[in-house]
Amino acid sequence: ACEKDAQWQQALVLLAVMQNADLVPNVVSYSSAISARGKCQQWQEALGLLCEMQEADLMPDVISYSAAISACEKVGKWQQALRLLAVMQKADVMPNVISYNA
Repeated sequence: ACEKDAQWQQALVLLAVMQNADLVPNVVSYSSAISARGKCQQWQEALGLLCEMQEADLMPDVISYSAAISACEKVGKWQQALRLLAVMQKADVMPNVISYNA
């Protein structure tokens, strides 16, 4: 919810607080942080969070991938966005309209 209303910094702070307090972030927490990174054109950090999710045994969903794809699109990294679409499909996560329009 924080990544909406231009409060992307708060979304990132909350993720860090959760991790420091030994709380386990979930897919929604990570997806919000990925989206927040995308909003501030930090595409590499967004992809890093996507990888961090997988390392934490969380399966990114269509929202997670779409947020990462959007982060890449915002800085003109269309090749990376296309790679993410392929990775998404290999992970049996079906892209939706938002994924294709990101």
